Amino acid sequence: MPSFDRRVLLSGGLAAGVGAVSTATAAEASGAPTLIHHVFFWLKNAGSRADRDQLIAGLKPLRGIEVIQQLHIGVPASTEKRDVVDNSYDVSELMVFKSVEDQKLYQDHPLHLKFVKDCGHLWAKVVVYDSISA
Repeated sequence: MPSFDRRVLLSGGLAAGVGAVSTATAAEASGAPTLIHHVFFWLKNAGSRADRDQLIAGLKPLRGIEVIQQLHIGVPASTEKRDVVDNSYDVSELMVFKSVEDQKLYQDHPLHLKFVKDCGHLWAKVVVYDSISA
């Protein structure tokens, strides 16, 4: 069995993880709910790299909407195949908002409306999961 120095472990990765947990707990303790807005897109032309790239390019300007705290745009990861993993979508976006009200401001924002107008023809299906901090 390999040996390790517990102090090195604690000063490195594990300590960083504990810090992240502490930060999340502090945010929740402040009483400010966080809203997660996760959207999954299935393209009309499934597997079309050009359409996927166009959709991703259309999502990027949404970063300019001031109420979005974080924005992650992604494609399915090549993770282990398991019954509980659905990687049938083509593109996803995950946004973090401070409140339900901020998410509503995003929905009505001209940049979001432009995205829907310019890119809506690309997708066959969209599924949205919204959640707030518990």
